[in-house]
Amino acid sequence: MPYKTNADLPEPVRRHLPAAAQAVYREVFNQAWKRYRKTDPRYEEIAHRSAWAAVKRGYRKSGDVWVPKIGHDVKVRKARAAAAP
Repeated sequence: MPYKTNADLPEPVRRHLPAAAQAVYREVFNQAWKRYRKTDPRYEEIAHRSAWAAVKRGYRKSGDVWVPKIGHDVKVRKARAAAAP
């Protein structure tokens, strides 16, 4: 089931990830859910794995806390600017 807000995310995701990382997780999960739900019986697993992979691209675990990777926000902005029409 797609998540409308960060508050709807599974409890472990809410407990461990900062709000910005939760938003990344939610957006990627929802996109993967929509993409695979009609074509693959493992769509929910794929959506969760895709979401975690997206979080790990932009965040790293420091002790028990997830923190943004240095320079990641700059890479994201450049990629979005290059992709914009």
